[in-house]
Amino acid sequence: MTAQQIVAVAIIVAMMIAFLWGRLRYDLVAALALLAAIGLGAVPFDQAFSGFSDDIVIIVGSALLVSAAVARSGIMEVLIQRYVPPLKSIRMKLMLLVLIVTLLSAVVKNIGALAIMIPIAFQFAKRSNVSPSLFLMPMAFGSLLGGLMTQIGTSPNVIVSRVREEITGQSFTMFDFTPVGASLAVVGVIFLVFFYWLVPIRQRESGSLHDALELSDYVAEAEVTKSSAVLGKPVSDLLKMAEGAARISSILRQGGVRITPLPDSALKEGDVLLLQGDAEAIDRLASQAKLSLTGGRDLGVKASDAEAIEVVIGENSSLIGLSAKQLSLFDRHDVNLLAVSRKGARIEQRLGNVMLRMGDVLVLQASRARIPEMLRDFGCLPLAERPILMGSVRKGIVPLGILLAAMAVTAVGLLPVPVAFFAAAVLVVAFKAIPLREVYDALDGPILVMLAALIPVSGSLRTSGATELMGAGLSQIAMSLPAWGALALILVAAMAVTPFLNNAATVLVMAPIAATFAGQLGYRPEAFLMAVAIGAGCDFLTPIGHQCNTLVMGPGGYRFGDYSRLGLPLSILVILVAVPMLMIVWPVG
Repeated sequence: MTAQQIVAVAIIVAMMIAFLWGRLRYDLVAALALLAAIGLGAVPFDQAFSGFSDDIVIIVGSALLVSAAVARSGIMEVLIQRYVPPLKSIRMKLMLLVLIVTLLSAVVKNIGALAIMIPIAFQFAKRSNVSPSLFLMPMAFGSLLGGLMTQIGTSPNVIVSRVREEITGQSFTMFDFTPVGASLAVVGVIFLVFFYWLVPIRQRESGSLHDALELSDYVAEAEVTKSSAVLGKPVSDLLKMAEGAARISSILRQGGVRITPLPDSALKEGDVLLLQGDAEAIDRLASQAKLSLTGGRDLGVKASDAEAIEVVIGENSSLIGLSAKQLSLFDRHDVNLLAVSRKGARIEQRLGNVMLRMGDVLVLQASRARIPEMLRDFGCLPLAERPILMGSVRKGIVPLGILLAAMAVTAVGLLPVPVAFFAAAVLVVAFKAIPLREVYDALDGPILVMLAALIPVSGSLRTSGATELMGAGLSQIAMSLPAWGALALILVAAMAVTPFLNNAATVLVMAPIAATFAGQLGYRPEAFLMAVAIGAGCDFLTPIGHQCNTLVMGPGGYRFGDYSRLGLPLSILVILVAVPMLMIVWPVG
């Protein structure tokens, strides 16, 4: 080995040790590795920041933003409510999520399929009172398995088809990958459903203050209007939408009549429902049932300029001892009181009649420009900077439609994946499906910095010639192995190299090596090329070998070493199933 090759390998090994050690955050480890590679000459100065313009960074950042817009729209909750049967068991919810992602990944880009389902995973986790980390890693692995089933499912399959055409004059077809890929997907999904408990329970590292807040239930008023989805329907239909996350404490009918919310009570136009629950649950229920949280009180600004904020009443607040009605909160101050939370007390009154106390937590809606002045005038403190959607206008199907369109144009080859997803990210912002103030929170900077720093560092293995040296060593070892052993060696080598070269680069490096020594051993190349594609598409050991693994790292709060807990036994299972299936479907003789 040359000195440059030794340096490149040493930096990679040291970086992996630091990742597994876990004392430094992953983006800092990657940045330090990049600095070391620059300082020791493994990465040239002009290539040091090439990772920031790499397609993978664009794809992951765009997918995070579009996924956040889909989650904010509330459309996925409506689809679950309408088409998914109630599931009590965590295992059944996990199976549904993994199955859908796996099947979708066979026909569309797997990162797109995963991005669609992440918001649903968060809803399932919230309703089951478990960490999203329980669902997200198995879903990411399911998306990788699903991508193995067709030619368009993942980039390695497309590239290895081109390599076969260059070698034999005939490309792999769309469903040549299906027999082996489907077998691996079935076995892999069964494994994920029964062994999901291997996934460590994590909370998002970069979580903000609101993730740690534990508030008493809010009380809010929601009016049944002529456009409400529950008009004329029994209370039981509304309770079904709530799924236990929000409760109806009473119904106030016109004329001041208070009605107990019995399941068979029919809802009428003008009914005011007193709802109890957290802000997200109340908002979700109001959005699905098309209830009005503002009671028709229009702030006189564009919907996109109206903002809801959580505030706590301070000891010197002018609100203490008065009600919203006495304050003429809307008429005099252009502020809507949407909800009140009071620790240790149950509120049964109309919101406008509640006498406010020090320590009450309110959700107030006002124009964005008015909020700083409002806080000063009222002597209130913003509780935490977090997105409160209560009373806001949703874009419904717009972000989901944009994501589906991006996936469609990539499936038919009109646009490359990074361009399509970048366009989708720009469009969801342009259509105001996600407010500008939330855009950069959704991008998850630490993940993008880690990726951008790792790309030139891992590329040093290729530019130094270390990968060619490894390939020559593999060829020497394979000479002494039987056909199944040589096939397994190629598969394992592709799995091992993928985290450092990314899956597409792994195929470009490994496929010619595999085809060459298959020819030297007198074997047909198809099984070996397929083994390279499977190995490159099955990085279950790290968050950096495939963008799907990277996509869930931040939202799931995973550490670098967490992936191998579920991924190592899955990788062994893939090898044990893939090798005999390849020998059967693609005979080497």
